[in-house]
Amino acid sequence: MSDHPLTISVPEAGERYFGLSRNASYAAAVRGEIPTIKIGRLLKVPVRALEQMLEHPNAKEVA
Repeated sequence: MSDHPLTISVPEAGERYFGLSRNASYAAAVRGEIPTIKIGRLLKVPVRALEQMLEHPNAKEVA
């Protein structure tokens, strides 16, 4: 198994990939600009989906 996590927190994704603050990261997630999955009350960012989104920024949805 890889040392890279499959998911990261919303604030971590916003900071690492976009240089956003915690609040701006959650706002971007609510707008759908950062892909998220919800597990109970926990909101996580799937790293693979985020990186695919960044590789294909003009695609509506990456399969």
